[in-house]
Amino acid sequence: MAQITTPFGRHSTAAEVVEGNNLSGKRAIVTGAASGIGIETARALAQTGAEVTLAVRNTAAGATTAADITTTTGNENIHVAPLDLADQASIAAFIAAWYGPLHILVNNAGVMALPEQYTPEGWEMQFATNYLGHFALALGLHDALAEAGAARIVSVSSSGHLLSPVVFDDIHFAFRPYDPWLAYGQSKTASILFAVGATVRWFRDGITANALMPGAIATNLQRHVGSIQTPPERQKTPAQGAATSVLLATSPLLEGIGGRYFEDCNEAAIVTRRTKDYTGVAPYALNPENADRLWAESLLMLA
Repeated sequence: MAQITTPFGRHSTAAEVVEGNNLSGKRAIVTGAASGIGIETARALAQTGAEVTLAVRNTAAGATTAADITTTTGNENIHVAPLDLADQASIAAFIAAWYGPLHILVNNAGVMALPEQYTPEGWEMQFATNYLGHFALALGLHDALAEAGAARIVSVSSSGHLLSPVVFDDIHFAFRPYDPWLAYGQSKTASILFAVGATVRWFRDGITANALMPGAIATNLQRHVGSIQTPPERQKTPAQGAATSVLLATSPLLEGIGGRYFEDCNEAAIVTRRTKDYTGVAPYALNPENADRLWAESLLMLA
């Protein structure tokens, strides 16, 4: 398969990527859309005329964001709905309240390098929030995505996936000493494998999924990071960080394309060792057998 390249790059903004696109009549969901790149992802989609639902834990912040997006884009079809991805009841309620087709699902919400903590089910919190909650959400919205006829799922991953594959024999650190960065890396690898697995299973339903690295953006995602910081020359603004997400959600260049990983608005190269600048995608994150195993393990967890 030829590596996909686009006219956009590291400095492109979400608004530049969607310029000229008309998604009037299309419906989109963006999780975690009340902060960081989620806001700019939702804003860019609203700019195209799409109806956008902000799926957020903090609905008050979501309402403020929705009002701001309407003011800046003129799009009044911006909605707010409660969603806590670490709470299966919250996910089920969100799914039950949804009706009609869904054209774009942006799995954007996430946490990074959390201190050790677990959900009531015993799931490690980063895996539960960054991956498993989004898996359950997409699974529950499958019929809505299929109804759209040509739907896209955008899975926000990270270069952090280069820190760890999914350790299938100990996903939830029952035996390994907990390491916040290994847990984060594992969850982000899982997010890429989801794009691989979903595309294989749902392509005939008109659904494709791709994953991405948004870049280094100073947001509240980094509140647990401490002294670890990306050099200023490699940092992006939230508008630049959202660019690859909206590219995958809207670009005609990605029509019918799924199961791939992008960075800086272009498909990433496969690397055989972790690079010093953390670019590229690890082979284990695109491995179909790993994707199949993760899918099966995820269904067992949610059963």
